Amino acid sequence: MRRLAVPALSLSLLLGACGVVQPEPVGHTVLVQGKGRLVRHAPDGGTVAVDWGGIHDIHVLEDGHVMAQRGRSEVCEIDLATGEVVWSYDSAKQGGNEGRPVEVHAFQPLPEGRLMIAESGPGRIIEIDRATGEIVHQFALELDRPHPHTDTRLVRKLADGHYLVCHEGDGKVREYDADGRVVWSYAVPMFGREAKGGHGPEAFGNKCFSAVRLPSGNTLIGTGNGHSVLEVTPGREIVWSLTQDELPGIRLAWVTTLEVLPNGHYVIGNCHAGPGQPLLVEIDPATKEVVWAFDEFETYGNSVSNTLLLDVRGKSLR
Repeated sequence: MRRLAVPALSLSLLLGACGVVQPEPVGHTVLVQGKGRLVRHAPDGGTVAVDWGGIHDIHVLEDGHVMAQRGRSEVCEIDLATGEVVWSYDSAKQGGNEGRPVEVHAFQPLPEGRLMIAESGPGRIIEIDRATGEIVHQFALELDRPHPHTDTRLVRKLADGHYLVCHEGDGKVREYDADGRVVWSYAVPMFGREAKGGHGPEAFGNKCFSAVRLPSGNTLIGTGNGHSVLEVTPGREIVWSLTQDELPGIRLAWVTTLEVLPNGHYVIGNCHAGPGQPLLVEIDPATKEVVWAFDEFETYGNSVSNTLLLDVRGKSLR
């Protein structure tokens, strides 16, 4: 694996060398994948990167290593400083899936050395002991339209032990208890429109990508090719939304990752939006004001589905 280090010589650094005091760069440090690289992108444009293909989930561990998917089915722990893969688990070759079609679009590091993996194709959630690779917990998913590529997108285990699962092919978010029983579900609405194929802003559907459980108990949903973000109550009422053309000068396409920052702002992934559109948008949900945008289309391309802000929670990479 080839490691790329590209320090940027910014205007602020040049002025600093001349003794002129400059303010800190405005922006966020972003962990992003695009154009065959997995990159730590700093606000001043400085990057540290390794060669890496497309991903659908990403995490940073306590020791600063990165966890990302490689290929269709392997979850890897990566030392970004060296590019070394220090641990991996391949769902296509382990856990009894040999010879079966399987794709991994979501995983989550858990306490006590466990890792949760959503296996599309087998249609199940597993938790493995990372030390042994053995499955210590599993249950089957409810699927209306089973398919290895669309059974799931992002999945998160909640603090109460439940699992919030985005079923892309079904157009539904389902909440499962620890035993795999569906205790809540939400069908992403089409709002009276017909489905339209494609990946860009001209497409339309309900292929939900992400869901976040808010402290209020409501659920924030990234609707994928629905080009929107919805906040719904436990009673399935929409109480807040952000639609495709609501932000001045910005058009939402495939809405992917959602991050709720400590200050309450939302960071929204805007994949397949095309040139001239940001890959990430940070908004104040109270006013829907855009307070930051990550406009790096030329650098990372049109298929940036997953990102992670590193600075907002004190995350760092080793």
